[in-house]
Amino acid sequence: MCGSHVLWTMMFSFVIVTSTFFSLSHQQQQQPPLDPSEQNALYDVLHSLNPTIPWRNLFPDDLCLSAPHGVVCDFPTHQNETPHVVELSFGYVSDETPNPPCSLNATLNNPLISTSFPYLRKLFFYNCFNKTLPPPLSLPSSLEELVFINNPSFVAALDTFLQNLTSLRRLILIGNSFHGEVPFYIGGFLNLEEVTLSRNNLSGKIPASLGLLRKNLKVLDLSGNNLSQCLPHSLGNLSQLLKLDLSFNAFGCRIPENLRGFNRFGNFGVPLFLGEIPTLKEVYLSGNFLSGVIPDIWENLGGVEKLGFSEMGLVGNIPASMGVHLKKLSYIGLDNNNLDGSVPYGLLQYASEINLENNKLSGRVELFSTTTKVGQKVKLAGNKGLCVDNKVVGGGVLGQQQLKACKKTDVPDAVVFSGTSSLLLRFYSLAGVVVVVFFVFIFTGF
Repeated sequence: MCGSHVLWTMMFSFVIVTSTFFSLSHQQQQQPPLDPSEQNALYDVLHSLNPTIPWRNLFPDDLCLSAPHGVVCDFPTHQNETPHVVELSFGYVSDETPNPPCSLNATLNNPLISTSFPYLRKLFFYNCFNKTLPPPLSLPSSLEELVFINNPSFVAALDTFLQNLTSLRRLILIGNSFHGEVPFYIGGFLNLEEVTLSRNNLSGKIPASLGLLRKNLKVLDLSGNNLSQCLPHSLGNLSQLLKLDLSFNAFGCRIPENLRGFNRFGNFGVPLFLGEIPTLKEVYLSGNFLSGVIPDIWENLGGVEKLGFSEMGLVGNIPASMGVHLKKLSYIGLDNNNLDGSVPYGLLQYASEINLENNKLSGRVELFSTTTKVGQKVKLAGNKGLCVDNKVVGGGVLGQQQLKACKKTDVPDAVVFSGTSSLLLRFYSLAGVVVVVFFVFIFTGF
């Protein structure tokens, strides 16, 4: 915060000079000034967020023509129309975006944002409410972007907070104290392109109505809450989705113990609806004990770049199809599960960062040159049955993971053939048998 105040001190002299220029320009254009009610409301908001700065003295003129960074007005095309405040961004982020800084005891003296700024399209608070609890906000239905980041003292029920915001395109509430359930009516906000509600205190289930956002929603991030119950299959309707992050919640639907060996129909574990969203690039489900197996749904998910399935209680094999189809994969986390069997060949070929620690995997692992260059990102420890080629084990990072070197007699069961390669392998094996039988016939006379 000290750096932000220094920056603001340097900016003030520049702002005072430029405000004179803008005032002259304003007089020449004869543009009507900002509505007095919006002007006074803006002074009140600035003062309550940071009373250490003399806002009225530093910005005495029309705040649409001379305002601190973060305050944006629209200028009507017609001369006699009054301009209005359409964007408010508070909380110093960086020198590139020097929004008005919030003090340690920031609050809001006037929470009626809806009546004070009826034309507001964007509201942004970053690291503003850390100690003082602001009163409940009343937000205008004109809002298109609502962004609250790292405001732990901002406590509100999400259900009541979002009512009537049907124009929202971006909803980003990260690291605050919103509680309650994700409201079912959010499925009616059909313009939504991003819903990020991570690191709050949300509970209950994900409403199936989110599936109604199939035309526009590209990001759905509900990570770091206490959401529970099952994942609705309607999420598979989100055909434009690029990122799905539901990690570190309390989603259950774990497989009953007496069915653990028969779970091949996808009612538990990694949800089958993922296979219905071919646009996906990032998927995170880590930290939810969904249990079950990893389904074979990867044929249409070749665009996936990041995959987080850590600490989910997963069992069974890693599907060979993941190594065949996920050719754009840069990161995969399958650590701290109960997976067994071999490591599909392609995962180590394509992924530059891979974590398979603490499973029950076995067989031979062959690392490629692109992988060994980032050996610190290849984590295989905690799999007693795995062995690695001698070339890459000796003394390096992998050696520190106490992985054993493969012997020449070890069967490279991690190599998975598919498609034409598999057919050729079977053909050559069958041909070998025929040749052997042929020679036996010749030499024995039978």
